[in-house]
Amino acid sequence: MSSMFQPFQLHPWHGIDWHAESPDMVNAFIEIVPTDTVKYEIDKKSGFLKVDRPQKFSNVVPALYGFIPKTYCGTAVADLCMQATSKKNIKGDGDPIDILVFSERPIMHGAIIIQAIPIGGIRMIDKEEADDKIIAVMKDDAVYGPYQNISDLPQKLRDRILHYFLTYKDLPGQAKPSVEIAEVYDASEARKVIEASMDDYKKLIGQAF
Repeated sequence: MSSMFQPFQLHPWHGIDWHAESPDMVNAFIEIVPTDTVKYEIDKKSGFLKVDRPQKFSNVVPALYGFIPKTYCGTAVADLCMQATSKKNIKGDGDPIDILVFSERPIMHGAIIIQAIPIGGIRMIDKEEADDKIIAVMKDDAVYGPYQNISDLPQKLRDRILHYFLTYKDLPGQAKPSVEIAEVYDASEARKVIEASMDDYKKLIGQAF
């Protein structure tokens, strides 16, 4: 049998390689799409998608949402967060780096790989943990493909992204938001965060094996 055929499904987090042009272009594994009424996420042990929770209330993810394979939000990503915010005692959240990918074409299901171009990101802090969200556009997309920086996105779309991530974990009557958006950053900083997460992944694998 040719070596190009695998007798089993590779784990999406560990089995999908970095894009050859990373961090300028990345492979994104999509977990959920805007039509999903539940939030799916990768089961770290098996690599299969699992139901995390129903989407709360009227929250709808504003674009294709997933993660960048072979990345990890660890000490290097946390250090960037602390440098940018002057906060202390921030840790990485221990997950691959999240990514939100815009495309004009409707994609109806997750568990797919998309080539995406990072145009910016959100420096989010969730309970003293760095939880960055990379904002990207799908390669060669007719509408979003030419965008090079988050400032190219219409303001209403940027507002929708911020509203989603500020409220997607909140419950009615909650005294204060459970997450904080410390900064919205540009494409250059997004590439730094991706590189840091790739370094964190190398350290994670070195420790694991």
